[in-house]
Amino acid sequence: MSDLFGVERLPLPRAPEMAEIDRRAREEHGVPERLLMESAGRAIAQCLQHFYPEGRVAAAVGSGHNGGDAYIALRVLRSWGREVLAVQAGSQPPDAALAHRWDVPVLPAEKAARAFNSCAVILDGVLGTGTTGKPHDQAAKMIDAMNASSAVRVAVDGPSGMDFSTGAVPGACVYADLTVTLGFPKLGLLFQPARGRCGRIVVAEIGFQPVLDDEVSACVITPGWAQAHLPRRAPDAHKGDAGYLLIAAGRKGMAGAGVLAARGALAMGAGIVKIASDDANREIYQASVPEAIFVDIDDPPALAEAGEWAHALVVGCGFGQDAVAATRLERALESTGALPTLIDADGLNILAGRPGDLTELGKTRPTAITPHPGEMARLLGMPTGEARADPVAVAGAAASQLRAAVLYKGAPSVVALSHEPVLVTAAGSSAAASGGSGDVLSGACGAMLAARMPRREALAVALYYCGRAAQLGPPMGRSSLELVRSLPLALENPGAGTPPLPFLLFDQPPPR
Repeated sequence: MSDLFGVERLPLPRAPEMAEIDRRAREEHGVPERLLMESAGRAIAQCLQHFYPEGRVAAAVGSGHNGGDAYIALRVLRSWGREVLAVQAGSQPPDAALAHRWDVPVLPAEKAARAFNSCAVILDGVLGTGTTGKPHDQAAKMIDAMNASSAVRVAVDGPSGMDFSTGAVPGACVYADLTVTLGFPKLGLLFQPARGRCGRIVVAEIGFQPVLDDEVSACVITPGWAQAHLPRRAPDAHKGDAGYLLIAAGRKGMAGAGVLAARGALAMGAGIVKIASDDANREIYQASVPEAIFVDIDDPPALAEAGEWAHALVVGCGFGQDAVAATRLERALESTGALPTLIDADGLNILAGRPGDLTELGKTRPTAITPHPGEMARLLGMPTGEARADPVAVAGAAASQLRAAVLYKGAPSVVALSHEPVLVTAAGSSAAASGGSGDVLSGACGAMLAARMPRREALAVALYYCGRAAQLGPPMGRSSLELVRSLPLALENPGAGTPPLPFLLFDQPPPR
């Protein structure tokens, strides 16, 4: 079974950005187009041979670059002794010059179903990164023929039918078992519904130049990135070095949110946690999180003392949205000066009606927010469907408008801060779809803020390791407390140390 792997820095371009990277490789760095195609085709062949070493390979060869890459991969496999055949999937047959005189039979589109049913592996080279909208009728028929076969399906760059910039699937789309994407992963590959069509995703290095931050919309939070940015403790470190975190959470009867946030923070490495909450919750907190110190949120002097003591504040988990909650939110903010502050859950809902207050808060202290799509829609005053459509763009807009670092929850979640590429997490699992997982994440983010990390990196590190904790175990049947218990294992095991093939930059197992 595969494990998550990724180099430390991995750009995540949209389709037009990838086209520009390709253009620069050819026109500014002198890399011939044919050389890029040869590198791509050989990488595809090596991946296919490594993961699926037996049986005939049939490729659906379109008229674009993806078709050329697939046809070259067939030729390479044929030279290695593999039985292969091509099916014409575009308006033009494959360029015979790419075969280098090797015998690579080409069948017409009408024989696609027979060809695909006679092989062990299908190589999807129909549509590429420049495709948008529904596939045309001929492409859709080819996609349906591939999906109808019981053979393994390997997508070249991405499954035909997906939007490589957004992950939208407007019509027919290949269901791949493996996607070999070339150079860099494209943004749409990591977002649903396209992600559910990709299977396992590997990224093959084929000779592109390094990409600068301002040349792409996003980068991936990989195991290498998360490990490199995780705070390191000196052998003689004490709890003050790890950071003091104040969590203002939990109205009467909602103590669980604060328990989960506090336990998430401690599991993520916070030195000391104080919980400011309704006094009715005192016994629950002292029994459930004995390491934490309780503070009565309605005792202004005690809260002010905690605010002076803390290195960071998390506020809003299980808070409620009534007048009492609003007063407590204001008191928590007033008592903590210019502390780095993460606002979650009900804290965001209270502020949604007055987004100007959140913007003003961002002028006085480092602020971070962790909205889900419904909360994001309320904060930005847009329909929830619009907030879901392009998470990278929406998170970036929110970060700029609200003067905050934004952890936008989803599958995958993203982190945004103005003037920096958005970070998209590679780790995650449907195991995180349980009540309270957001509170755990808020506590983990607070621990990283209390450790004096910059906001963007603090949110991204916490997000990655919480996602990794969800990944390390079954996708169903685990409560949020069990995710907390998996955090130390995630910190110890962020992902695979080496790729399955030396030229792979990224390896992401199928979503579950």
